[in-house]
Amino acid sequence: VQLQASGGGLVQPGGSLRLSCAASGSISRFNVMGWYRQAPGKQRELVALISRSTYYPDSVKDRFTIFRGNAKNTVYLQMNNLKPEDTAVYYCNAQTESVGYWGQGTQVTVSS
Repeated sequence: VQLQASGGGLVQPGGSLRLSCAASGSISRFNVMGWYRQAPGKQRELVALISRSTYYPDSVKDRFTIFRGNAKNTVYLQMNNLKPEDTAVYYCNAQTESVGYWGQGTQVTVSS
């Protein structure tokens, strides 16, 4: 399984970005998919999960949205009203019942 993350970049505070996570094959085999992020000097943290429902920590709730695309192999993270503290490398994750997979990271930088 390969997960290809893309869509990161430099954006001003208050701006938006959409990250994509494309899997090699259908994402229906995964129980859960999610996005995590890791800022310099900090631990990796969860920012969004999707299974039968979605979950967001308070830090991104009402600003980030995780959703599946019309294609059967892609999950997106729509990020609105971005803040400087959202600056991090963002990673896509997919879980089956027994195995977890990580994509390579994509850098998101929020700065004026």
